[in-house]
Amino acid sequence: MTKTTLWILTILTLWLIISCKEQKSKTIITLVNNTLKVEIDDSKKATLKIKKTDSITDFIPEGYIISEKINGDLNKDGLEDCIIIIKGTDKNKICKDENSGLLDRNRKGIIVLLNINGSYELAVKNYDCFSSENEDGGNYYAPELSVKIKKDKLYINYSHGRYGYWVYTFRLQKSDFVLISYDASYNRGPVINIKTSINFLTHKKVVKVNTNENADSEEEVFKENVTKISSTKPISLDEIKNFDEFQILYE
Repeated sequence: MTKTTLWILTILTLWLIISCKEQKSKTIITLVNNTLKVEIDDSKKATLKIKKTDSITDFIPEGYIISEKINGDLNKDGLEDCIIIIKGTDKNKICKDENSGLLDRNRKGIIVLLNINGSYELAVKNYDCFSSENEDGGNYYAPELSVKIKKDKLYINYSHGRYGYWVYTFRLQKSDFVLISYDASYNRGPVINIKTSINFLTHKKVVKVNTNENADSEEEVFKENVTKISSTKPISLDEIKNFDEFQILYE
Protein backbone atom coordinates (compact mmCIF):
# COMPACT_ATOMS: atom_id res chain seq x y z
CA MET A 1 0.00 0.00 0.00
CA THR A 2 1.41 3.43 -0.94
CA LYS A 3 1.74 6.26 1.54
CA THR A 4 -0.76 8.25 -0.47
CA THR A 5 -3.35 5.48 -0.26
CA LEU A 6 -2.76 5.08 3.46
CA TRP A 7 -3.16 8.82 3.97
CA ILE A 8 -6.49 8.83 2.06
CA LEU A 9 -7.74 5.83 4.05
CA THR A 10 -6.76 7.50 7.31
CA ILE A 11 -8.63 10.70 6.43
CA LEU A 12 -11.67 8.69 5.33
CA THR A 13 -11.60 6.62 8.50
CA LEU A 14 -11.45 9.68 10.74
CA TRP A 15 -14.33 11.28 8.84
CA LEU A 16 -16.47 8.15 9.19
CA ILE A 17 -15.76 7.86 12.90
CA ILE A 18 -16.68 11.50 13.55
CA SER A 19 -19.77 11.24 11.37
CA CYS A 20 -21.00 8.08 13.06
CA LYS A 21 -20.35 9.44 16.54
CA GLU A 22 -22.68 12.29 15.72
CA GLN A 23 -25.25 9.69 14.64
CA LYS A 24 -24.52 7.51 17.70
CA SER A 25 -23.66 4.54 15.47
CA LYS A 26 -21.04 1.84 15.83
CA THR A 27 -18.50 1.70 12.99
CA ILE A 28 -16.34 -1.29 12.07
CA ILE A 29 -13.51 -0.53 9.65
CA THR A 30 -11.25 -3.22 8.24
CA LEU A 31 -8.72 -3.39 5.45
CA VAL A 32 -8.95 -6.47 3.22
CA ASN A 33 -6.62 -6.82 0.22
CA ASN A 34 -5.97 -3.09 0.15
CA THR A 35 -9.74 -2.48 0.05
CA LEU A 36 -11.35 -0.45 2.79
CA LYS A 37 -14.41 -2.21 4.24
CA VAL A 38 -16.73 -0.11 6.37
CA GLU A 39 -19.66 -1.54 8.38
CA ILE A 40 -22.00 0.72 10.29
CA ASP A 41 -24.16 -0.85 12.97
CA ASP A 42 -26.86 1.61 13.98
CA SER A 43 -28.59 0.19 17.04
CA LYS A 44 -30.99 3.10 17.25
CA LYS A 45 -34.16 2.92 15.22
CA ALA A 46 -34.00 5.30 12.30
CA THR A 47 -36.46 8.16 12.34
CA LEU A 48 -38.01 8.55 8.91
CA LYS A 49 -39.10 12.01 7.93
CA ILE A 50 -42.70 12.11 6.82
CA LYS A 51 -43.29 13.73 3.47
CA LYS A 52 -44.69 17.22 3.67
CA THR A 53 -46.82 18.72 0.93
CA ASP A 54 -49.14 21.64 0.37
CA SER A 55 -51.77 19.49 -1.36
CA ILE A 56 -54.10 17.19 0.58
CA THR A 57 -54.71 15.14 -2.56
CA ASP A 58 -51.17 13.76 -2.26
CA PHE A 59 -52.35 11.74 0.75
CA ILE A 60 -55.36 10.13 -0.92
CA PRO A 61 -54.64 6.44 -1.64
CA GLU A 62 -55.35 4.93 -5.02
CA GLY A 63 -58.94 3.74 -5.37
CA TYR A 64 -60.40 6.41 -3.03
CA ILE A 65 -61.94 9.84 -3.39
CA ILE A 66 -62.47 12.70 -0.95
CA SER A 67 -65.93 12.50 0.61
CA GLU A 68 -65.60 15.33 3.12
CA LYS A 69 -62.99 17.75 4.46
CA ILE A 70 -62.98 19.22 7.97
CA ASN A 71 -60.60 21.99 9.09
CA GLY A 72 -59.62 22.99 12.62
CA ASP A 73 -56.71 23.26 15.04
CA LEU A 74 -55.82 19.85 16.51
CA ASN A 75 -52.50 20.62 18.22
CA LYS A 76 -52.99 24.12 19.64
CA ASP A 77 -50.47 25.81 17.35
CA GLY A 78 -52.95 28.27 15.86
CA LEU A 79 -52.82 26.66 12.41
CA GLU A 80 -55.73 24.93 10.71
CA ASP A 81 -55.18 21.19 10.42
CA CYS A 82 -57.23 18.99 8.14
CA ILE A 83 -59.33 15.85 8.48
CA ILE A 84 -60.24 14.07 5.27
CA ILE A 85 -63.03 11.50 5.05
CA ILE A 86 -62.29 9.26 2.09
CA LYS A 87 -64.49 6.78 0.26
CA GLY A 88 -63.66 3.72 -1.82
CA THR A 89 -64.52 3.56 -5.50
CA ASP A 90 -64.80 -0.19 -6.04
CA LYS A 91 -67.51 -0.72 -8.68
CA ASN A 92 -68.18 -4.21 -7.34
CA LYS A 93 -69.54 -2.64 -4.15
CA ILE A 94 -72.26 -0.73 -5.97
CA CYS A 95 -75.42 -2.80 -5.70
CA LYS A 96 -79.02 -2.47 -6.79
CA ASP A 97 -81.77 -2.11 -4.20
CA GLU A 98 -85.40 -2.83 -5.05
CA ASN A 99 -86.62 0.36 -3.41
CA SER A 100 -83.67 2.73 -3.60
CA GLY A 101 -82.05 1.79 -6.89
CA LEU A 102 -78.25 1.76 -7.12
CA LEU A 103 -76.49 2.03 -3.76
CA ASP A 104 -72.80 2.68 -3.24
CA ARG A 105 -71.70 0.44 -0.36
CA ASN A 106 -68.02 1.37 -0.52
CA ARG A 107 -66.62 1.92 2.95
CA LYS A 108 -65.17 5.18 4.20
CA GLY A 109 -62.00 6.04 6.05
CA ILE A 110 -60.23 8.92 7.75
CA ILE A 111 -56.93 10.73 7.20
CA VAL A 112 -55.67 13.31 9.71
CA LEU A 113 -53.16 15.89 8.49
CA LEU A 114 -51.30 18.36 10.68
CA ASN A 115 -50.41 21.79 9.33
CA ILE A 116 -46.66 22.27 9.84
CA ASN A 117 -45.81 25.83 8.81
CA GLY A 118 -48.08 25.75 5.81
CA SER A 119 -47.39 22.19 4.68
CA TYR A 120 -49.39 19.09 5.61
CA GLU A 121 -47.91 16.14 7.46
CA LEU A 122 -49.64 12.80 7.92
CA ALA A 123 -50.69 12.10 11.51
CA VAL A 124 -53.20 9.23 11.19
CA LYS A 125 -54.60 7.10 8.40
CA ASN A 126 -57.37 4.51 8.65
CA TYR A 127 -58.78 3.79 5.23
CA ASP A 128 -61.83 1.57 5.86
CA CYS A 129 -63.01 2.06 9.44
CA PHE A 130 -66.46 3.50 8.58
CA SER A 131 -69.35 1.87 6.78
CA SER A 132 -70.91 3.57 3.78
CA GLU A 133 -73.72 6.09 4.06
CA ASN A 134 -76.03 3.64 2.30
CA GLU A 135 -76.22 0.81 4.83
CA ASP A 136 -79.49 -0.98 5.53
CA GLY A 137 -81.03 0.20 8.80
CA GLY A 138 -83.89 -2.30 8.76
CA ASN A 139 -87.14 -0.68 9.91
CA TYR A 140 -85.21 2.50 10.73
CA TYR A 141 -82.43 4.40 9.04
CA ALA A 142 -78.81 3.45 9.75
CA PRO A 143 -76.79 5.59 12.20
CA GLU A 144 -75.47 8.78 10.63
CA LEU A 145 -71.77 9.60 10.91
CA SER A 146 -70.38 13.08 11.44
CA VAL A 147 -66.81 14.18 12.23
CA LYS A 148 -65.77 17.51 13.71
CA ILE A 149 -62.92 19.37 15.40
CA LYS A 150 -63.57 21.37 18.55
CA LYS A 151 -61.06 22.72 21.08
CA ASP A 152 -58.15 20.59 19.75
CA LYS A 153 -60.24 17.39 19.95
CA LEU A 154 -61.47 15.10 17.18
CA TYR A 155 -65.09 13.95 17.57
CA ILE A 156 -66.56 10.99 15.74
CA ASN A 157 -70.29 11.14 16.27
CA TYR A 158 -73.04 8.67 15.38
CA SER A 159 -76.61 9.95 15.61
CA HIS A 160 -79.48 7.48 15.46
CA GLY A 161 -82.58 9.62 15.67
CA ARG A 162 -85.09 8.45 18.27
CA TYR A 163 -82.66 5.76 19.48
CA GLY A 164 -80.02 8.23 20.66
CA TYR A 165 -76.37 8.82 19.80
CA TRP A 166 -72.79 7.86 20.69
CA VAL A 167 -69.60 9.88 20.43
CA TYR A 168 -65.92 8.92 20.40
CA THR A 169 -63.50 11.70 21.38
CA PHE A 170 -59.85 11.55 20.34
CA ARG A 171 -56.94 13.83 21.18
CA LEU A 172 -53.38 14.11 19.96
CA GLN A 173 -50.95 12.62 22.48
CA LYS A 174 -47.31 12.64 21.45
CA SER A 175 -47.57 11.46 17.83
CA ASP A 176 -50.84 9.54 17.99
CA PHE A 177 -54.56 10.22 18.29
CA VAL A 178 -55.94 8.25 21.22
CA LEU A 179 -59.45 7.74 22.56
CA ILE A 180 -59.95 9.89 25.66
CA SER A 181 -63.71 9.59 26.18
CA TYR A 182 -66.89 7.88 25.06
CA ASP A 183 -70.40 9.23 25.53
CA ALA A 184 -73.70 7.60 24.61
CA SER A 185 -77.40 8.18 25.06
CA TYR A 186 -79.90 5.34 24.64
CA ASN A 187 -83.32 6.78 23.99
CA ARG A 188 -86.91 5.81 23.51
CA GLY A 189 -88.14 8.55 21.25
CA PRO A 190 -87.67 11.86 23.08
CA VAL A 191 -87.14 10.05 26.40
CA ILE A 192 -83.63 9.22 27.56
CA ASN A 193 -83.40 5.77 29.13
CA ILE A 194 -79.68 5.50 29.86
CA LYS A 195 -76.75 7.88 29.50
CA THR A 196 -73.19 6.53 29.65
CA SER A 197 -69.96 8.51 29.90
CA ILE A 198 -66.49 6.96 30.10
CA ASN A 199 -63.40 9.12 30.68
CA PHE A 200 -60.24 7.20 29.85
CA LEU A 201 -58.03 9.91 31.36
CA THR A 202 -59.62 9.86 34.82
CA HIS A 203 -60.61 6.17 34.52
CA LYS A 204 -64.15 7.02 35.56
CA LYS A 205 -67.42 5.64 34.22
CA VAL A 206 -70.72 7.42 34.89
CA VAL A 207 -74.05 5.76 34.11
CA LYS A 208 -77.35 7.59 34.53
CA VAL A 209 -80.50 5.46 34.42
CA ASN A 210 -83.94 6.98 34.06
CA THR A 211 -86.12 5.61 36.89
CA ASN A 212 -89.30 7.46 35.93
CA GLU A 213 -91.63 5.01 34.17
CA ASN A 214 -93.96 7.89 33.30
CA ALA A 215 -91.27 9.87 31.52
CA ASP A 216 -93.41 10.08 28.38
CA SER A 217 -95.50 12.72 30.07
CA GLU A 218 -93.10 13.86 32.80
CA GLU A 219 -89.39 14.67 33.09
CA GLU A 220 -86.84 11.89 33.44
CA VAL A 221 -85.54 11.07 36.92
CA PHE A 222 -82.01 9.74 36.78
CA LYS A 223 -80.17 7.51 39.20
CA GLU A 224 -76.42 7.99 38.84
CA ASN A 225 -73.79 5.31 39.33
CA VAL A 226 -70.09 6.26 39.28
CA THR A 227 -67.39 3.58 39.09
CA LYS A 228 -63.65 3.47 38.54
CA ILE A 229 -62.32 1.49 35.62
CA SER A 230 -58.96 -0.16 35.43
CA SER A 231 -56.20 1.46 33.43
CA THR A 232 -55.77 0.00 29.96
CA LYS A 233 -53.53 0.55 26.97
CA PRO A 234 -54.64 3.70 25.10
CA ILE A 235 -56.81 2.99 22.07
CA SER A 236 -55.45 4.63 18.93
CA LEU A 237 -57.63 5.83 16.09
CA ASP A 238 -55.67 3.83 13.53
CA GLU A 239 -56.21 0.61 15.52
CA ILE A 240 -60.01 0.61 15.14
CA LYS A 241 -60.65 -1.49 12.05
CA ASN A 242 -64.43 -1.13 12.03
CA PHE A 243 -66.42 1.30 14.15
CA ASP A 244 -69.57 -0.78 13.56
CA GLU A 245 -68.01 -3.67 15.44
CA PHE A 246 -65.97 -1.64 17.93
CA GLN A 247 -67.15 -2.17 21.48
CA ILE A 248 -66.14 0.10 24.30
CA LEU A 249 -64.83 -1.74 27.35
CA TYR A 250 -66.76 -1.52 30.61
CA GLU A 251 -70.07 -0.79 28.90
